Amino acid sequence: MDFSFSQDQITFKESAIEFAEKVLNKGAKDREGKCEFNRDGWEKCAEFGVQGLPVPEEYGGLGLDILTCVATMEGLGYGCKDSGLLFSLNSHIWTCESPLLKFGSEYQKSKYLPGLCNGTLIGGHAMTEPDSGSDAFSMRSKAEKRGDRYIINGTKMFITNAPIADILLVFAVTDPTKGFAGISAFIVEKGFPGFSTGKPLDMMGLKTCPLGEVVLQDCEVPEENRLGKEGAGAAIFNSEMEWERSCLFATHVGAMSRDINDCIRYVKERHQFEKPIAKFQAISHKIADMQVKLELSRLVLYKVAWLKAQGKRAPLESAMAKLFVSESYVQNCLEALQIHGAYGYSTELDFEKNVRDSIAGKIYSGTSEIQKNIIASILGL
Repeated sequence: MDFSFSQDQITFKESAIEFAEKVLNKGAKDREGKCEFNRDGWEKCAEFGVQGLPVPEEYGGLGLDILTCVATMEGLGYGCKDSGLLFSLNSHIWTCESPLLKFGSEYQKSKYLPGLCNGTLIGGHAMTEPDSGSDAFSMRSKAEKRGDRYIINGTKMFITNAPIADILLVFAVTDPTKGFAGISAFIVEKGFPGFSTGKPLDMMGLKTCPLGEVVLQDCEVPEENRLGKEGAGAAIFNSEMEWERSCLFATHVGAMSRDINDCIRYVKERHQFEKPIAKFQAISHKIADMQVKLELSRLVLYKVAWLKAQGKRAPLESAMAKLFVSESYVQNCLEALQIHGAYGYSTELDFEKNVRDSIAGKIYSGTSEIQKNIIASILGL
């Protein structure tokens, strides 16, 4: 089992780092303060090919395998300091493009994927509701078939990209008697009658990624916009979560690597008690622990990518990867802040922002507690 990247994958990762450092970081701190989405950066990412990474060339993408996608996202995580933009990109790719690619009809793929790849369309998915977060399949949104269309009623909350999205993959109940097997998915355009979004929500972190409420009030969706068969919503959701829990968290691995390098440089330069603080075991051991978490995060993430590249399902492995990487990222961000002391706590540097951004990873894509539930259930507990 070889998890090492090929030279082409390494080159693509290095190109992503160079691109992110040169193009995506300018004005990042100002956008953070204004809670402003980097539209220009989004378009530049599309030119680079980010939005089309896993999409076949026939639909306007690059057609890259998942290992190359993971390498690229890791590179973007290392080079880009705008965590909100990266989160928007990941949601767009793994919760909108990916299910479209796997479950969509030829009509749907031809209609939506080219625009999603070239950056003219922004996508996402709408599952979470005010009263259903971790218990995702207890949603109240309902879709009723009327002739050649569905009428959807419900409210979604904390939806990534909602205020700026052109299309959202919306999940709703089509048959309440079947439980999770009665949920279906629909491609909903922002211009459909009955569709509206609220103002961007003010969150603790990821402030450059617009999150918001979605209101569906007698929203009319053509039957041709149902993704997959009726009742396939749970399968679609579970499939996209496997992709998101591997590829999205590759950006966390990249960010962890950058933080460690920043800490190593700092502790060699910072002197206290007439010597570099790197010489104090309390400091060097912190960085050693950070490096262990980074390497283990890489291994568990690469294993998921390898399994997916073999065409295998990875529900257990992706849950473990999401749990370990997200928890390790938070711990490493806290240690990086502590190592930098008052400078780390200051908004002058990015370490306090990194802490705020990292905590979200313990919540989105299923909370840490839910990942433990998944792991335990697969183990038969």
